[in-house]
Amino acid sequence: MPTKTVVHTDKAPPPLPVYSQAIICQGMVYCSGQIAMDPETKTIVEGGISDRTASHSIYEATMQCIRNLSAVLEEAGSSLHNVVRVGVFLTDMSNFAAMNKVYETMFKDPKPCRTCVAVKELPMRTDVEIECIAHL
Repeated sequence: MPTKTVVHTDKAPPPLPVYSQAIICQGMVYCSGQIAMDPETKTIVEGGISDRTASHSIYEATMQCIRNLSAVLEEAGSSLHNVVRVGVFLTDMSNFAAMNKVYETMFKDPKPCRTCVAVKELPMRTDVEIECIAHL
């Protein structure tokens, strides 16, 4: 049976007791979804998610989600460059273009496989959550 190793870092928001920030198994890192929470203040990024009219807020929120994922991946011994699959969850598909502006700057070629879906609601009333899978 494959060994599973839990990944935890204080450089990303703490997980709830029902899941891990990430799991390493057979050379892959499976990251739980990250929201736009600042890991130091434990608050949603300034100016952002509740102001649903500004594309700037989704830009900042997406950036924080990816920073959080990057911190978890680095703790696991991987990086954004090693990401092979991304899942993006948006509460409003009108934020798709703004999210993509950040996404394409943070993920270099070759871009990972990706799914982006609209959902009714996300934790802490945020507008975006991002998860990923990477290799070591």
